[in-house]
Amino acid sequence: MIDLGFESVIFNFHDVILMMITLQCALFALLLWLTNRKEIKSTFFLAAFLFAHALIPINELMMWGAEFKDHARQNWSNFYFVPGIAYYLDGPLLFLCIKSLVFRDFILKRVDLLHLLPFAIYCLFIILTFYGNPLSVRIDMLNNLSFVYSNSFVTVEFFSKLIRVIYAIACFVLINRYGIRLQDKHSNMEKAHISWLRALVMGFMVVMSFELILSASKIFTHYHLIYFYMGLTRYYTTFLLVNLLVFTSIRFFGMFEQVNEDELPKKPIDDFSINSEEAESIDKRIKQGQLYMDPDITLDSLADTLKIMPRDLSMIINRHFGANFYTFINSYRIEEAKKMLKDQAMKNITITEIYLAVGFNSKSVFYTFFKKLEGVTPTKYRQVD
Repeated sequence: MIDLGFESVIFNFHDVILMMITLQCALFALLLWLTNRKEIKSTFFLAAFLFAHALIPINELMMWGAEFKDHARQNWSNFYFVPGIAYYLDGPLLFLCIKSLVFRDFILKRVDLLHLLPFAIYCLFIILTFYGNPLSVRIDMLNNLSFVYSNSFVTVEFFSKLIRVIYAIACFVLINRYGIRLQDKHSNMEKAHISWLRALVMGFMVVMSFELILSASKIFTHYHLIYFYMGLTRYYTTFLLVNLLVFTSIRFFGMFEQVNEDELPKKPIDDFSINSEEAESIDKRIKQGQLYMDPDITLDSLADTLKIMPRDLSMIINRHFGANFYTFINSYRIEEAKKMLKDQAMKNITITEIYLAVGFNSKSVFYTFFKKLEGVTPTKYRQVD
């Protein structure tokens, strides 16, 4: 029986929160891994991301925990900096999770090994500067804090936090690329379920930014009370975010409409001559049939109605009308809304009823789109004679 010596270790409330995060992340990671019978790539990456996050609270406890840090320095010096690898893995794993979630043609390539470069540099640094020393020297380095406050370690720690923020920004770029790609096929984006993903990435970015500030503070000064409270804030924020990530992923991961990251090469302009009469015919049929008023209309469904290939319809919209599908359809809806707003017979009809009637699902999107095209809100447009 192994005696870990925890009888004499006192855990404060904040330490308990950290241990709860570790247990929670590890449990959810295991459940996701075991229940992923369809071998969905994004689920595997999410499980790996959560497992990496399970190591971060352990690292914090071993580095700064109330009495636990002393226990770890004396008994676990060989393991002391191992949990720190999570800071170099969770950013790439979150990025790959989102990428595999939204792009159906995602495959791991050799170039993706570059994501492991910061991790490899950290391992090499720790081996050369810490684990290369005798055990007694390592314990002294931990007890007198000479290593964790050394310029080299503080610099490496700072760059680990900076890399995480960079990956959070990269996740935002990835989500925006996905949203733009969806606009080539959809007229309403409310059912795309990307708002929660943006919000979660923003939450993790806030936590990572806190950690970056904390790390940067060590370069200029030692521990200060304000940094203590910032540290506590990120603990509780992380606890909340992990819960939100798991439960929203269970609800929404299977509802994502995946798109191709690498578009099929479009026909050169010389190979696809746009017939103005065909474009005008499409415009006429859309207006006469008021096809744009269907809130669920997509590029594929419109192409099916018009008896034209979706790819050809997309190129006509892009090159003749100078818009993507999202803007193309919503422009028709705005024109119809303008007629209804000026129609005296409909003066008792609310703006909500109007934007729903013309095919919008969101008031905020309707108002934003209307003001972008007309320069005024629907309410003011209605008031102007």
